[in-house]
Formats: sequence, structure tokens, C-alpha cells
Amino acid sequence: MIKFFRSIRKTLLNEGRTSKYFKYAIGEIILVVIGILIALQINNWNENRKERMQETVLLEQLLSDFNSNLEQLDQKISMREDFINSVKQLFNYIDNPLLATKDSVDIYIGKTMPYATFDPIVVDLASSGELKLISSNDLKQAVTRWTSDINDVIEDEIIWRDYRNDMYAPFLIQNYQLRTIRNQAYKLNILGNYTMDRENTVTDDTKNDIGNSHFEADYVALLKNPDFEDHLTRCYAVNYWTNVQSHILRKRIVEIIDLIKHELEHD
Repeated sequence: MIKFFRSIRKTLLNEGRTSKYFKYAIGEIILVVIGILIALQINNWNENRKERMQETVLLEQLLSDFNSNLEQLDQKISMREDFINSVKQLFNYIDNPLLATKDSVDIYIGKTMPYATFDPIVVDLASSGELKLISSNDLKQAVTRWTSDINDVIEDEIIWRDYRNDMYAPFLIQNYQLRTIRNQAYKLNILGNYTMDRENTVTDDTKNDIGNSHFEADYVALLKNPDFEDHLTRCYAVNYWTNVQSHILRKRIVEIIDLIKHELEHD
């Protein structure tokens, strides 16, 4: 093609047709520029296509991650609802001791002793450089806020975990017997309900049997102990507030999931 153009230019010059030569040369330049622009456009199109493919893969992974986060968060919310409802029942026994039995007190105490810790898949696209692949500004902002959004919930969870370990459990050890409570928890598979994979639990807690304590465990005296009521109040307040924060976080996870689905549907 270059030889062809060169041949035309040479012929025009040899024939002394200078004006036609310049017109032809200008036309040739225009054709070359158009060719370059078309090549650049094709290259840009290919690059955009690659980025959109990468974005789709990233969005599908994000969708899987945030669905997992939502499932785990719902489990933690459910756990804390068990804590809260058990505290309410123990408050009822404190206020109406004639309604209480040792077995029921042991069961509800057992349900107040675990702690829920949300361990989400942390998505930090900014540091990995993948944030630029997301074309939706709303989704970019939501994903960027994600790391800071989870901190409030995790901080509240740590408050109860530390209080439970440092204050509540030692109080029960000092004033009650935990062997029977733990045995009840095994028999009712209370902890099994809180495993990461509840449908395919590897271990079945109902098979465990450590027996009941032979030492005296005076549940009536425990219900009359004002410190017990205070510990339950702390359990209720911290876990209730953590669930308030968790429901806010849940709403944001759902919003992110909806934004991701919208982007995938319009790819």
C-alpha cells in the first residue's frame, strides 16, 4: 500500500502536476490520520471490553462475598436475640421466683454465656487497585465505606466478649456451678446452632455428656443475688445495642448486594 501511494506521488511530480500532488499528499495525510484514529478507537474498544470483563468477574466475586457476609451477620443477630430473650426470661424468674425451676434457669443461663463475633470477608479494593474497575460511583462509595461500617459492630461485640470473659463467667464460677449448665447446652445442642455451617455440623454436641455437677448449685440464691441481675442487665444492654448496629449494617449489605445485581444485569 505504501509503495502504491509512493508511485502515485512520483508520477504526479514527474508530470509537473504540483497542485494535484499537494492535494493528493493532503488527502493521503488525512487517510493516514483516519487510519490511526480508527486503530486507536479499536484499541480503546478492546481495552474497555477487557475492563468490563474484569469488572464482571469482580462483581460476581463481590456478590458472593457480600451474600456470605449477610448470611453470617444474620446468624450473629439471631444469636444475640437468643441472649436477649434468655435474659428477659431470667429477669422474669428474678421478679417471679416461684415460676423458676433449676433446669430452666440452667438452660437460660447457658444461652447467655456465648458471645457472637462477626468475622466478615473484608473487601479492600482501594489497596488492591481493583476499585477502578467498578463503573458505578454509588457502588464504589458503598464498598469503600464497608471497612469502616463493620467497625462499630465488631467493637460492640468485643465489649460483650471481654465482659463475659472477665466479669460474667467468673461471677458464675464463684456463685454457681457451670458443669450442669454446660451439659445442658450440649444436650440441647445450643452451641451447635451457632456453628458456621449449621446444616452440615461436623460435631454433634448432643452426643457430649459431661454429666451434672454433684456440688450444690442454689439457683434460688443466684436469682436473689443483685449482682446477677446487674450482669444480666449488662448482657441485655450490650447485645441489644450491638443488634441495633447490626441491623444498620445489614441494611447496608443489602444495598451493596442490590447495587451489584443491578450492575451485573446491565453488563
